[in-house]
Amino acid sequence: MKKLALAATTLGLAAGTAHAGGLDRSYTPIDPLFEQGNYAELSFGFTMPDVTGSDLAGNAISNVAGDYSTVGFAFKVDFNEKLSLAMIYDQPYGADTAYGGNPATTLLGGTSADAETHALTALVRWKFTDRISAYIGPRFLNAEGDITIAGLAYGPANGANFRFANTTGAGYVVGAAYEVPEIALRASLTYHSPVDLRFRTTETIPGAGTFTTFTNSETPETIELSFQSGINQSTLIFGSIRHAKWSDFTLTPTIFGNNLASFDDITTYEIGVGKRFTEKFSGSIAVSYEDTSGDDLVSPLGPTNGQTGITVGGKYIVNDSVDISGGVRYTMLGNGVPQTVGTPRGNFRNNDAISVGMKLGYHF
Repeated sequence: MKKLALAATTLGLAAGTAHAGGLDRSYTPIDPLFEQGNYAELSFGFTMPDVTGSDLAGNAISNVAGDYSTVGFAFKVDFNEKLSLAMIYDQPYGADTAYGGNPATTLLGGTSADAETHALTALVRWKFTDRISAYIGPRFLNAEGDITIAGLAYGPANGANFRFANTTGAGYVVGAAYEVPEIALRASLTYHSPVDLRFRTTETIPGAGTFTTFTNSETPETIELSFQSGINQSTLIFGSIRHAKWSDFTLTPTIFGNNLASFDDITTYEIGVGKRFTEKFSGSIAVSYEDTSGDDLVSPLGPTNGQTGITVGGKYIVNDSVDISGGVRYTMLGNGVPQTVGTPRGNFRNNDAISVGMKLGYHF
């Protein structure tokens, strides 16, 4: 049944990323660490969000969320029966938001955010026994971004722009796992530390001028509990609970003095089932749920609140070395009320996103 586990556990995420809460995109995966033997993979995801609404002045707001793609790469090597190393590259966070409309006549017209990140994680895993293991390693994150706040909702700050130059920070990942190979059972608990970032910032503020400053920020710490277990010779159940402490994330330029990106903590749940149909082909279906905050008030840079997603995936084993997996995910995005200084500025309802993804795996 161990082979079944390897064929199905990653399918729940095979569709890549959806329009998640905060700035999450890849959920910082560690799955390659548990592949058998030496292993490498290349993955690609593409997401098409549809996030529309209206402002409280009665102006329609067309889709503010741009399509985006993510890529990932990982390889894992065994040094001996107990010690292994995995290197994982992903794009964990991002933003691609832009409001249409005239900043002089609409509440949020001209507001935009563009953020890009790249992360490299190195994990060393030590097996104490066939069932118990632990892993730890550094994580390096590179980030940059650009934010414009515009529209009547921002008053005299209408049109302010903030450019956050490319910077790099470091954190760490630590976790432990318990496995029973005979029934394809695995439970793992993984912690990602915050990563401190210091951005060289160009602040352009209407009526004040342009200033070069520094902005301190940090990515959210996360903790994730994942599990899987075979329930018969051809069927596997899997799931996860992940908590991200986005309430600690701030982006407050020195001269402007106000936080540009405020989010609530986010807990994401997923449960799914995988089925092996033939010796070469298996499939899965998974449901995910991301809780909402106590009210619908959200940042204009992320005007949704919670989500529910359904993922259908499949995996084909080409030969003993190569496998291909892919999937499609449909995400229903929760309703959001964008606000500035605690005042509602619009409504976003009945929005969704479609994600597709592919992954090529190679055992060597």
